Amino acid sequence: MAHIWPIGGGKGGSGKSFLASSMGRLLAKSGKKTLLIDLDLGAANLHTMVDVPYPEKCFSDFIARKVADLHDAVLPTPFPNLFLISGAHDSLDIANLPYEKKIKTLRAIAKLDYDYIVLDLGAGTAYNTLDFFLASRNGIFITTPEPTSIENVYRLMRAIYLRRIRHYFSANDFKALEKKVREHLGDDSFNKPENIVAVIRKEFPDKYALIRKDFSSFRFKLILNQLRKQDNTALGEQICKIIKKHLGIGVEFAGNIAYDEHVHDAICQRVCFLDRYPHTRAANDLRVLNRKMSNAFGEQLTLDYL
Repeated sequence: MAHIWPIGGGKGGSGKSFLASSMGRLLAKSGKKTLLIDLDLGAANLHTMVDVPYPEKCFSDFIARKVADLHDAVLPTPFPNLFLISGAHDSLDIANLPYEKKIKTLRAIAKLDYDYIVLDLGAGTAYNTLDFFLASRNGIFITTPEPTSIENVYRLMRAIYLRRIRHYFSANDFKALEKKVREHLGDDSFNKPENIVAVIRKEFPDKYALIRKDFSSFRFKLILNQLRKQDNTALGEQICKIIKKHLGIGVEFAGNIAYDEHVHDAICQRVCFLDRYPHTRAANDLRVLNRKMSNAFGEQLTLDYL
């Protein structure tokens, strides 16, 4: 079965598609049969990053049952071992993917025969993004050093944490939990996962034990993209410490990707950055990250929370 790498970021422009296409290219070049799936629903652009300018098929064809199987929506790319499910021609309402179609998609992904599947997710905290991210325990967060980008990736992590906690409660029990949190800690306290967990620990000890065990099995990674010379190289580690302190989520800092103006040039020319500029610091950073994550990640798609 395939190893699944969901890539998420709290803000557009953080480099999700660039990272997805680069990781896919490196995996494929190492001989791994790799599939990129553009799940940035309603704002797909991954096809441009892998030089497939006019995709003949897309994800919407599977959702609309124009193709019987998700595999039928797979396209080749100019790179050996690298394949794509594009979102280029997705319908306008694709961003509001119904729950049953989301489940259908996740189950279809689990059946695909590839060594690696990389999911390029949309920005923000929509339920579709959260659920696709949680489909694997090997999710990758990406952010840039700007305070707005860091704030948004923190919000994404918080939303993922809350979404997962929600799985352990029925609708009525979750309302009761919300009421208890507000009674104990104030009206705005329910937006803070640490407050929710504190009440769960006291009022629902059995569920607290399950939640702790659950999150200890996740192996989230954080990548800091577009790091300039004047930026703090330890910023990624600091972000992970803050996440651990306030959310209780173990996120490992995977590394930095240096800022390189050649990335813009490669995207505009629709060429692979790694092929055009292989000796740059950013290209070396990508190769190092790919090796590190290939060694660290090893778990397949999980559907147990759905």
